[in-house]
Amino acid sequence: MKKALVAVALLFFALRCSGPAAKQPIIPADRPIHLEEYVTRAEVRGSEVPKNIEAAVEWRFDEPRTDWKAIVPLRKSARPVQTAQKEDALRLILDESVKSPWSNVTPYSGGIWVDLPDWQREDWAYIVVSARAQCEDGSLTMVGKLNKRENVEERESRSFVDSTETVDMIGDGRVHSYIVRADWSPGEYSGYQRWHDPWTQLGLQFDADKETTVDLLSVSVIPKEAKYADAPAGVGTEVRGIAYRRTLFMHAPGSIAYRLRVPDAGRLDVGLGVLRDSPPVTFRVTVKTDRGAREILFEEKFADKTGWGQRSLDLSGFAGKTAELVLEAECENTGAVALWAAPTVSGARSGGRPNVILYVIDGAAADQMSVYGYNRRTTPRLERLAASGAVFEHAYSNSSWTKISAPSFMTSLHSSVLGPYQNASERLPRQAVTMAEHMHGAGCQTAVFVSNPHCGTMSGLERGVDVLREAGVEPNSKSSEELQADFWKWRREYPGGPYWAHIQATDVHIPWTQSAPFAGLFVDPGFQKTYVEWFKKIGETEGRLNERFGKAGIDPVRFTYLARALYDETMAHQDDQIGRLIERLKAEGEWDHTLFIVAADHGSSAAGLMPLDPMPAEWGQTNLASSVTHVPLIISWPGKIKPGQRFSQPVSLIDLLPTILELAGLSEPDLKQGRSFAPLLLGRDGWEQRPVILDEFSVRPDTGGLYGTIDVIDGRWGASLKVGKAPWEENEKPEYLRPAPLLIYDLWNDPQCLRSLHAGRPELVRRYAEFLEDKFKEHRSLAKKFSRVADASLNSEQIETLRTLGYIR
Repeated sequence: MKKALVAVALLFFALRCSGPAAKQPIIPADRPIHLEEYVTRAEVRGSEVPKNIEAAVEWRFDEPRTDWKAIVPLRKSARPVQTAQKEDALRLILDESVKSPWSNVTPYSGGIWVDLPDWQREDWAYIVVSARAQCEDGSLTMVGKLNKRENVEERESRSFVDSTETVDMIGDGRVHSYIVRADWSPGEYSGYQRWHDPWTQLGLQFDADKETTVDLLSVSVIPKEAKYADAPAGVGTEVRGIAYRRTLFMHAPGSIAYRLRVPDAGRLDVGLGVLRDSPPVTFRVTVKTDRGAREILFEEKFADKTGWGQRSLDLSGFAGKTAELVLEAECENTGAVALWAAPTVSGARSGGRPNVILYVIDGAAADQMSVYGYNRRTTPRLERLAASGAVFEHAYSNSSWTKISAPSFMTSLHSSVLGPYQNASERLPRQAVTMAEHMHGAGCQTAVFVSNPHCGTMSGLERGVDVLREAGVEPNSKSSEELQADFWKWRREYPGGPYWAHIQATDVHIPWTQSAPFAGLFVDPGFQKTYVEWFKKIGETEGRLNERFGKAGIDPVRFTYLARALYDETMAHQDDQIGRLIERLKAEGEWDHTLFIVAADHGSSAAGLMPLDPMPAEWGQTNLASSVTHVPLIISWPGKIKPGQRFSQPVSLIDLLPTILELAGLSEPDLKQGRSFAPLLLGRDGWEQRPVILDEFSVRPDTGGLYGTIDVIDGRWGASLKVGKAPWEENEKPEYLRPAPLLIYDLWNDPQCLRSLHAGRPELVRRYAEFLEDKFKEHRSLAKKFSRVADASLNSEQIETLRTLGYIR
C-alpha cells in the first residue's frame, strides 16, 4: 500500500497539532503567510479521521497469480494473449497469434483482467500500473465490466463495456508507472448498455503497432481518502486538471485555528477543493480579535471535485491586530476531506526583497540570438533587456537536455550527485532543496508555469510551489502566450509579494509552427510544409544519419537552412512575448522591484535543430559543442544591477541558485556545487574565475552500471571524459564509436567541437584526464548524501507532451 500511494505522486506529510489557542505563538505579518506552513503552530479541532476508509489494493506479479486471466476476445477467430512468468513480472507477448486481420485497428492487441468484489467507482481515485515495455508505439487502456453480449460480429473486438483514457507507453525497456483516474464517467458505445455500479472487473488492454512484449510488475488501485488517512490535518500537493496546488487538508467536521498579526491591507487568498461531488462540503472562515466577537468572513457550500474554487477575503478591517483566523469545514458525510489550496495571507508590500522571475527558454541557443551577435534579428526585445541589465557572454547549461538540466539548476547539484538518469519519471532526492523550497521558506509566494513536464512534476520540482501549471500546448511554438496568461491569472488570484515564479516555454522546441507576423519572417511560409515532409522522410529512411540524406535525396545543407529559419522564427515570437511580459510588469508597477532572469536549460540540438552543416562525427557530439550547452543568461534588476554590462567570464546554470539567493538576501544552500556570481553583477570583490563543469550520466537498465561524460570548459580548452559504456556500444562497429575516452577541443577555433586534438596534445590529455577523474570522484562522494525516491507516475498528458517535444517516440 505504501508504495502505491507514493506512486500517485501526491506526497502528503501528516502533521498532528494540539494545544489551546491562548498558548499558540503569534505568526508575524512581515511577509506573506503560507498557512499550510504553519499548521504545526495551529490548533486542530475535531477533524477526526474516519475509521472505515478503504485500504489501497495492490496486485504484484513477481510470483504466478491465478486471479488474473487473459482477456478472451469477442471475435471468435482471435486468440487470447500468451503470457510468461518472469523473475519480477508477468510478460504479455503480443505476437502474430494476436494480430488483427483488420487494417483499421491496432494490429497487435491483448490483455488481462481480474474480478472485483462489487466496488463503487466513486470510492476510488487512481489506478497505477508499473510496467516495462519494448515497443515504440504501444498504449495501455484500463477497461472494466465484461461485455455480456452474444452473437457478436466477426469484426467486434471490445471484450469490456467501458474503458478509461488510453495512455501511451514509453518503450525504452525501463520500468515506468502509469496513472489514470478510476472514477471516470461511464461511456456509451453503439449497441452497449450504459455502465452502472457495481464495478465488477478491472482489465488492462495493451496495443502495439509491432510485435512486442510488455512486462507487468504491479497494479494498484488507490481509494480517494487513503492518502488523507494518516492524520487529522496535513500538507501536500493536489492536482485538478493541469493545475497543481500546495494544499492544506482536513476532515469535516473540523477546524484549524491560527493566531496571527494581520498585515496592512491584509487579505486571504485560497482555493477550495473536494474529493466528491456529493454531499457538498461547507467551507467557512471566521476571525476573532483578542477583544472582539467572532465574525464569519466567508461561508460557502462547494461540490466541484474537478476544479478549484478560487476565493479572496478582505482582512483589512483587522490590520495591525492580533487575531484568531479559523478555517472550518462541515459535511453530512462525517470525515469528508476538505482541501484549502495555497491558503495565503498577504498585505501591502514591505521590505527590500525583490520578486524573482526566472524565465527559461527551453532549448534556446545563444548562437541563434541577435543579442549574442547572430546575424538575424531574432531577439530585439532581449537586446533592450540586455541594455538595462547584464549579459553573460559565456553561460552554459550543465547538461544537454531538460530532464537532467532542470533539476541541476534548481538545486545547484550535478547529475552524478542527484542520481544518474534512469527513466523519465524519476524524482529529486529528498535531501536536495529546490529553488522553490528556498524561496517559499523565506515567505515568497511561489508559482511554476511550464509546458515541459521534465521541469515540473516528473522531476519532483513541484516541491515548495504554491501553484503549478503543467501541460503541453498545441502548437508548442505558442506556449509562451499561454504560460504568460497563466502567470497573470495567478497574480490576480495571489496579488501579494514578494513572489518567485519559474516560467519555462517550449516555443523554440520542434515542431516549429508560427503564424503572422512571424511566419515568413526568415523563410517563405510554404517551406514549412517542405521541411515537415523532409523531416518525416528522413525519419522513415534506414541507416545512419549521414546516410539517410543521400538515400532520401535531401540536401543536408538545404535541410539545415530551412530548420534554422523556422527555429529563428519561433525565437522571434518568444522574444516578442518576453517583451510583452516586461511591458506589463512595468504597467502593473512590478518591474522596479523584480529581479528578472532570462536563461535556457540547454542549446538548440535537443530542441530539434540538428547540427548538420557541417555534419558531426558518426558517434555524435560532446556536450562541449556550442549548439548543445552554450545558452543565454541575461539578468536585470532596476536600481540594483548596473545597466549595459557584458561579462566574458564563464559561468553555468548550476551557479543560478546561490546567485539568486544572495541577491534576495537569503542564505546559501548547505549543499551546493555552484557559486554565486552576484559579486560580478553588483561590482563587488569576492568572485574568482574557475572552470565550468558539465556532467551527464545514465544507468544501464541491463547491468545497473553508470555511464556518461564529465566535461570541463577551461578558457580556450574543452575536455570531455567518457565514463562507462552505453548499452548500444556493445555491438557497434569501432568506426561509429567515440575515438578515445578523453577528447580535447580548441573552443576558440572549433566551437562545435568537430575536431578533437587528443592525438596531438598528450600533455593536455594527461592534465584534464587527472582533473576530470578527480572531479568525478568528488561528485560520487557527495552523491552518498542523497537517496533516491520513488518515481513519479506518468499520465496521458505528460506522455503526449514529451512525444510532441521529441523526447520519446
